Amino acid sequence: MRIATWNVNSVRLRLDHVLAWLKDAQPDVVCLQEIKCQTDVFPREPFEALGYNVAVLGQKTFNGVAVLSKLPLEDVTLGLAGDDGDVQARFIEAVVSVKGGVMRVCCIYLPNGNPPQTEKYDYKMGFMARLKAFTAARLALEEPLVLAGDFNVIPGPADASDPAAWVQDALYLPRTRATYRDLIHLGLTDAIRATSDSHKLFTFWDYQAGAWQRDFGIRIDHLLLSPQAADKLIGAGIDKHVRAWERPSDHVPVWVDLRVAA
Repeated sequence: MRIATWNVNSVRLRLDHVLAWLKDAQPDVVCLQEIKCQTDVFPREPFEALGYNVAVLGQKTFNGVAVLSKLPLEDVTLGLAGDDGDVQARFIEAVVSVKGGVMRVCCIYLPNGNPPQTEKYDYKMGFMARLKAFTAARLALEEPLVLAGDFNVIPGPADASDPAAWVQDALYLPRTRATYRDLIHLGLTDAIRATSDSHKLFTFWDYQAGAWQRDFGIRIDHLLLSPQAADKLIGAGIDKHVRAWERPSDHVPVWVDLRVAA
């Protein structure tokens, strides 16, 4: 079973890219972030034509998340618990039935948080605290769980081509990384790092200053697995080639293969 995540940076603008990648990679479940459209104008039909069920939490112009699944989506929850006043579209949870049980998948678009020392960073920290509380509760169920998405966190020096360039950025501040480690230490496995220790595993290259051409990248898109999901891990990867397509997203797809019969 292949589960993937991709910040597409406008699903309508990149629709041809997403469809081409889906046909090639054939993931069973895909979490999309930054779809940048309201729920009612999400382009469902092309994805349904490929056999995907669709769950969407959209927002005009900004944010927005979606889950595509070749299996029926059950128990879909829109939005992250813990703040009834949060109107930003950043979280979907869904369950798919697999042979022998269920697979719980969460699509996450964690706030960027820049500039630091502003309410934007406070919101990022609050969101991360809510995500930690949510994850702790879900881990208590002892089910296969995948947290997939754009976390806007550079976990460590190996996850940036030039760590020094990010020391004042909300993605790499010590508090950000410590809070992310607290989440991991609940018992999650970083699928990419569990399968490779390479220093060139980037998932994002800015549009500015020739970042792609210089391979000036960072790894901020993650797939985090509960112990029950990690036990099924057989592979993970980053489809870096997609960044070289014409008018690409600044992120690329990241995927994990689990030994699960869909």
